[in-house]
Amino acid sequence: MLQNKRIGEVLIDTGIISRQELDHALEEQQKTGGKIGEILVRKGYMTEQQLSAALEFVLGIPYVQISQFKLDPETVRMLPTYYIRRYKVLPVTRKEHSLILAMVDPLNQKLLDDITAATGLSIIPVLSSEKEIDMAIQQYLALQVDPDLEQILGQLVAEDYEVSYQLPGGSIDEEAPIIRMVNSLLIRAVQGYCSDVHIEPQESCIRVRFRVDGKLYEVLNLPKTALNAMVSRLKIMANMDIAEKRLPQDGRFKMEVDQREVDFRVSTLPTAMGEKTAIRILDRGYALMQVDELGFSDKNQQRIKALARSPYGMLLVTGPTGSGKTTTLYALLNEINSIEKNIITLEDPIEYTIAGVNQVQINPKAGLNFATGLRSILRQDPDVIMVGEIRDLETAELAVQASLTGHLLFSTLHTNSAVGTLTRLRDIGIEGFLLAACLVGIISQRLVRRLCPACRKELFLSEEMAVKLGIPEYSQRLFFQPCGCSLCRQQGYRGRIALQEVMLPGHQLRQMIMQGYQSEDELMDMAVQEGLVSLKEDGLEKALQGLISLEELMKVLLLGG
Repeated sequence: MLQNKRIGEVLIDTGIISRQELDHALEEQQKTGGKIGEILVRKGYMTEQQLSAALEFVLGIPYVQISQFKLDPETVRMLPTYYIRRYKVLPVTRKEHSLILAMVDPLNQKLLDDITAATGLSIIPVLSSEKEIDMAIQQYLALQVDPDLEQILGQLVAEDYEVSYQLPGGSIDEEAPIIRMVNSLLIRAVQGYCSDVHIEPQESCIRVRFRVDGKLYEVLNLPKTALNAMVSRLKIMANMDIAEKRLPQDGRFKMEVDQREVDFRVSTLPTAMGEKTAIRILDRGYALMQVDELGFSDKNQQRIKALARSPYGMLLVTGPTGSGKTTTLYALLNEINSIEKNIITLEDPIEYTIAGVNQVQINPKAGLNFATGLRSILRQDPDVIMVGEIRDLETAELAVQASLTGHLLFSTLHTNSAVGTLTRLRDIGIEGFLLAACLVGIISQRLVRRLCPACRKELFLSEEMAVKLGIPEYSQRLFFQPCGCSLCRQQGYRGRIALQEVMLPGHQLRQMIMQGYQSEDELMDMAVQEGLVSLKEDGLEKALQGLISLEELMKVLLLGG
């Protein structure tokens, strides 16, 4: 607490925060833990740059922006990746017998001693933020394949691809080159925060691509002759039929990466060039988030937490595919998960397991779909039910029935807006009076790329451009635009953030839903009167904060957001 007070006093003395803001942050720290500086930044009382300057003053250790260094991959690899991630340290540069080490906690003397012993070098600690280190890891480890891969490929003889991992008796040789190559790709993908791996047969090679922050990057080209062995290896890992090459297949497996278990979901698809494989990475260590981490504005966050603790009713999360709906649902379940509640989910598929939650996998072949599963769940004395998706009238009717009989039900729909969800449910066949009675709230969201804080540039919006973008009232306001640096692969963006609108139907809106309405514009006007902040307004506020660019926001709005 002494260090907290010192940092706090510096921030107050320099006028960055007020005494009241520091007290609020200290109260939250007592409840939730965490570092006082991170809480102040998260609550919007100060910027990361201001926090860095204060820490540098208090600790007497220089702060560095890793983006200003040209990192040498060989220097970075002086420490194991799991060690870098666990302790939030990163070798920045080596000078003869010294190693400059960026650290979140440069006062950890035991850690410094351990790294000195491991490297045989004199360690010079410098201060950096956890976010900077994580982003640097993503940049320098995500798209770099195992340095031994060329050696592995050299060990592969074309005619031995199919049997290179078989030992006498049919057992698996875990040191076989093809297995080492597949493992190398998967480990690199996990370490680089990739969401998907694509192994795609081309005419003369195999193209391997990683998806990072929603965008695909080509990382490797492999010999075409390795395709069958690679696909067979993945099928064996995912418990799929290696002999079936004419039909699509799905499977999943677990693998330990950096001392934690990671789930992989595998899908194969026959193409003209051979079987294409897509692998979804389900890294629970980074994907199971708290509501506080979802990017909600303070107002929306308070409303969401209140909704999640409703005794009964239906709460829907909506948006297109890939908009983070499942992540939000899991965060809501985490928020209310306790020993007093019986929580049951119906999912297709189960992406992450949550301790204490009863999760059911949909199995249409066995006759277990959302509707039949929901009927069974209602006989299991649930307090909270999560249905992965409402797809048809039967499921919708059962969901409404469940929410009207004392259960809190979460689910998702593929709609473009909160008010559009009401129209969709009405079109499915749900009566307005039932919707008005059961609905407690709707969250509509989109994912957009987050601006790289290391290189973003200021942008004063001209009157002409403001009119062109349809936001004339924001003329002459300060926004930010992408630039590009080493940390963001010259893209100008790092990571993603959600834009949300949260609708809590009040009395007037429920009346409109129950009695019928002429257009969605009517609903939207009333929802705004009752406190809804539209996706556009939420995005503009985040653009003014420098979190996203106007370019990204306009993409969302033009696509129906």
